[in-house]
Amino acid sequence: MSQEVNEMFDNISKRYDLANTILSGGTHHLWRSNLVKAAKLKGEEKILDVATGTGDLAFAFEQKLKPEGSIIAVDFVESMVELAKQKASTKENSNIQFSVADAMALPFSDEQFDLVSISFGIRNVDDPLTALKEFHRVTKPSGKVLVLEFGQPTLPVFSHAYNAYSKYLMPIIGG
Repeated sequence: MSQEVNEMFDNISKRYDLANTILSGGTHHLWRSNLVKAAKLKGEEKILDVATGTGDLAFAFEQKLKPEGSIIAVDFVESMVELAKQKASTKENSNIQFSVADAMALPFSDEQFDLVSISFGIRNVDDPLTALKEFHRVTKPSGKVLVLEFGQPTLPVFSHAYNAYSKYLMPIIGG
């Protein structure tokens, strides 16, 4: 990821959770919950959460895992990883491993994970195709890659309103 994106997220890291709630109207909690349900976890999976931010999706997955399961959560922005670690320290028995890593060059061996996820992060990757290839590389052949991202409305009235919101209002609120 570019240094510019890294600096932007470093600057907003302390307000990141609040910004997500405001920007999504609070629906990001429901979307994450639906993603966890869609994963159909058995509880023993080895999960990689990419662009974890402050770890919300990783924590949601962790609630569904048995002791045999494990989660590694990575983000390109060190201050985000530090905030996620702070959150983990307030949760009873959280065993998520947090570290800094780039979605386009993951420091993991091939076919290591049962599930690789990214939520609200693929749009910030310099080359999403390269990142998706990395996700595929580290996912076991029987595994899953799950991507949660804002969609684009197709109905003209909603499309124009969303484009204006995302182009003008979202950067002001997020910044």
